[in-house]
Amino acid sequence: MKQISPYGLSILGAQNKVGLRVFCGIMDSNIKSDEITPHRDLQAECMKSFTIPSLRDGPLTESYTYHSPLPSLLTANKNEPCILGIDEAGRGPVLGPMVYSICYCTLSKYVQVSKMGFADSKTLKESDREAYFKIIQSRQDCIAWSVRVISPQDISWNMLKRDKYNLNAQAHDTTIQLIREILDRGVNINEIYIDTVGPPESYQVKLSRIFTGINITVAKKADSLYPIVSAASICAKVTRDHVLKNWVFAEKNLNLNNSFGSGYPSDPNTVNWLKENRDVVFGFPRIIRFSWATCETILKKNTSPVIWPEEETSSRDPITSFFTEGEKEKEKSFSNLLKEMKINYVSEF
Repeated sequence: MKQISPYGLSILGAQNKVGLRVFCGIMDSNIKSDEITPHRDLQAECMKSFTIPSLRDGPLTESYTYHSPLPSLLTANKNEPCILGIDEAGRGPVLGPMVYSICYCTLSKYVQVSKMGFADSKTLKESDREAYFKIIQSRQDCIAWSVRVISPQDISWNMLKRDKYNLNAQAHDTTIQLIREILDRGVNINEIYIDTVGPPESYQVKLSRIFTGINITVAKKADSLYPIVSAASICAKVTRDHVLKNWVFAEKNLNLNNSFGSGYPSDPNTVNWLKENRDVVFGFPRIIRFSWATCETILKKNTSPVIWPEEETSSRDPITSFFTEGEKEKEKSFSNLLKEMKINYVSEF
């Protein structure tokens, strides 16, 4: 009998009755090699009931976390050692959320998981990413995953506040948060593999100090090197794609469309959408990351300028004033706003 991989996407061209059984990771010894014939509609058939449990209804104005159910092997034995991978999607776009994902499975099943054919989500077509995501969902016996969806509003707020909270720091803290939440669920994580954010060496040292006793590997291109990281990248990318496809604008009574492309500044569709949907006073809706240089450039060139008055100076007298002879005429302090409005004192109160 011809050997067929029970996990790879090569089976997506098989007949429906064969493909559906193999697609979910079930190898049937009764399947004959001559039953495997091309069928272009298999993937569409498999995806008919496709759902994204990590999506939320309504406008995305706050960040949130989703955790899939624990694998059945872990509910039966929480001491079962596991391997965990971490990756993100949407770090560079000027719009939409940044999504961090973790995927973990039992070490006893990791050889099987490695044969599923997972790859870096950026190298896959959208249909293939969704097909792989369906496989991950179907293997609830040994695989689980979580995502942290960071809203563009939170990204902007953190990066523009006085005590700037940059994207690398947000990424590190999100990674740490997700790992802690999985450990708090009682999962016995033995190994962690992470796609790098910044220099891998210092990041690995940082995480190893926090999570002692766990073997942690931070590497460049980890989503191409380690199947468990590839699986995490697929969960992150599919979640982000569908958040954008189903985006609900928080701003009411605005004629806005979802034709904003990928969100990357190099995408002509994104650039056109930004130009067509800017407001001369309010700028952009909350889907946009206002801290991005692309956004700042458009706002500076194509919107009304805003002058922010400086804070008023303190009215307290310096301590040296108590040691001077006589009283001196004190100049009253004015805010810039009052000065611009030509308002002045007319009498003492």
